[in-house]
Amino acid sequence: MTRWTFLKCGLAALALSAGALQPLSAPAFAADDQAQAEKDRPIPARLDVVTKHKGTFGGVKVDYKAVVSDLQLKNDDGDIYADAVTTSYIADAKGKNRPVVFIFNGGPGSASVWLHMGLMGPKRVVVPSDAKDAGSAPYKLVDNDVAMLDVADLVFIDPIGTGYSRLAGKGKPEDVYGLAEDAESVAQIIREWIRSHNRWNAPKYVLGESFGTTRAAAILPYLEGGPEPIRLNGVIMISQALDYTGSTPSADNLVAFVTYLPTMAATAWYHGKVDHKGRTLEDFLKEVRTFATDEYLPALFKGSSLPKAEFDHIAQKLAAYTGLDVAYVKRANLRVRADRFEKQLLRDKGLSVGRLDARYTTDEIDDTGAEPHYDAADAAISGAFSAAFHQYLRNDLGVDISRPYYMSGPEVGANWVWHRPSGNGYYEPEYVNTAPDLAEAMRRNATLRVMLASGYFDFATPFFDGEYTFHRHGIDMSRVSAHYYKAGHMMYLNADARKAVAHDIRTFLTGK
Repeated sequence: MTRWTFLKCGLAALALSAGALQPLSAPAFAADDQAQAEKDRPIPARLDVVTKHKGTFGGVKVDYKAVVSDLQLKNDDGDIYADAVTTSYIADAKGKNRPVVFIFNGGPGSASVWLHMGLMGPKRVVVPSDAKDAGSAPYKLVDNDVAMLDVADLVFIDPIGTGYSRLAGKGKPEDVYGLAEDAESVAQIIREWIRSHNRWNAPKYVLGESFGTTRAAAILPYLEGGPEPIRLNGVIMISQALDYTGSTPSADNLVAFVTYLPTMAATAWYHGKVDHKGRTLEDFLKEVRTFATDEYLPALFKGSSLPKAEFDHIAQKLAAYTGLDVAYVKRANLRVRADRFEKQLLRDKGLSVGRLDARYTTDEIDDTGAEPHYDAADAAISGAFSAAFHQYLRNDLGVDISRPYYMSGPEVGANWVWHRPSGNGYYEPEYVNTAPDLAEAMRRNATLRVMLASGYFDFATPFFDGEYTFHRHGIDMSRVSAHYYKAGHMMYLNADARKAVAHDIRTFLTGK
């Protein structure tokens, strides 16, 4: 068995939203799911809503059409199992060989609304750039002049169970709600969109965020293999999550203590908990990276055999880099978990920092808890994205259908299984890891390029983990461009970072 076929084999681990290792288990069917499994699901009426628009993107005036339409996915027997809804933006009279970017968010279970309304779509919702709460409605919707419609057509994919996309006909949760199943179904959506729009010979790119990057690597075998191979020109990864070892803070995961340390240090820098000493954040983080690999990791490996003098030395440096009290660092036995750091850094002010973006803070009820009760960043912006997108769908795109648009799919979360064992079911749980699939895809496709975009203040997918992951799985780094931004998981929430990441994506697409 090769890594190219691993998606059908033994793999189990954590959801990015859960932040803790989960043992492999059978699908958790609710009673209504079991009843539904005995009969066909309804097949939604076909959807094809087309509207005409104008805009200026990258300084170029573009006439384009927005197409909200569905693709009926069929299984090997020819039966419909899902109805996938995409939102496409296609420039007028630009030719069949114009580049196409397929875009999705993560979760698993998240719709594409975040990238749609925050970075890549022709309209965006305005939220404070300085990590303040977005407040309550009404929210402002503005033209997004950094969207890529001047250089590429854009296809926003809502995986099954998210947005308007649903299981249908013969579809069952086990057909789509798993790592391999999700990858196969999203690859099928891409292939069927290409077929229906006759874009076989167009340059093709995939852009994913968070678990969307896990998916971006996982779909490569399904796109490039089979009777209709599709070769991608490039993959754009916003806040990568390929190998979950380095993004899972837990007591027994030594790697994560190292990969999270630079993010803790960046956050301490942002909140004024460390001395800037006339140096830049980038220079400071270079120093922290060196300490993390050359001193901190060996010390963790030594464990209780670490001499006291060395223990005290490491504790002092950890405290200096993280802004934490040295006594706390020592009580933690040099192992300060990232999720606890979010609560500890500003405990003296009664504040917790955000997980998705540590620039955000919140005053929780419980000031004595070990970890935050909720994410300050998510709480600050989710309402704005939801309200603005629903208004945009109805008023600008003319979409008026009865079923709800799921920003976070409830059925996905209730039924997701990382791996469904075959045969006798024997397996050994391990962290999710699709990095080898990217590595092999780059060997098979010598022209495949990758862009990696990371935020310094991201506790969901720490930027140093991206470096750790990309340098240890055989990925051809000569075709990888890495970029860093002074923001968090969704770096486009910050105005300067949004302009910077958009510029970097446009350069990646055009080579200019």
